[in-house]
Amino acid sequence: MTDTRSRPEADSRLATRQSLLSRLRNWEDQVGWQEFFDTYWRLIYNVARESGLTDAEAQDVVQNTFIYLARRMPGFRYDRSAGSFKSWLRAVTRSRLHVFWRTQKGSREFLREPFSDDASAEVEAMPDASADALDQVWQREWEDNLLKTAIRRVRARVSSRQLLIFRLSTSGESSAAQVARKLGVNLPLVYLARHRVGRLIQAEVQRLRTEME
Repeated sequence: MTDTRSRPEADSRLATRQSLLSRLRNWEDQVGWQEFFDTYWRLIYNVARESGLTDAEAQDVVQNTFIYLARRMPGFRYDRSAGSFKSWLRAVTRSRLHVFWRTQKGSREFLREPFSDDASAEVEAMPDASADALDQVWQREWEDNLLKTAIRRVRARVSSRQLLIFRLSTSGESSAAQVARKLGVNLPLVYLARHRVGRLIQAEVQRLRTEME
């Protein structure tokens, strides 16, 4: 049986994501585009780097991807029934990497499905096939991006000391007692900060996952 108690919250999260995507249809909505860029540029950059591109080439792919999105968004209508936001963004990134490898590198070494740039819409509609060479890279970078985005959002809700305690005590390099001595705080405070920040980050990751997947 479906737990209907979670439905209002899930619907709210979906509405938030759809609202942002709707705002992106307006190129002059600088706040919306900045939020979108801040959330996803590292993901696209890291995937490009993992595909074998240099730093400068990966930055070009990021720039080209957002230029492409800016051109597409005015007429864009997101249909969640056709697939998740995660799969859609992955397909857009894949198409931009295809174009870069074909036009700039003259190679299909990393991305194998042949298609023309005019077929981008069809590529974006493709299923998220696990056989694609990009899948493992995308999934790893997607999870890493989720965590980093969550930490960045939680940072505004906790003190810098709490965040530092969390980072030091979860790095695996220092015990809770060592962190307490290093920062001159009592041990219960270390446990409390680690638990509170960790709980907030976990909740934010889940919120992002529900919105985007």
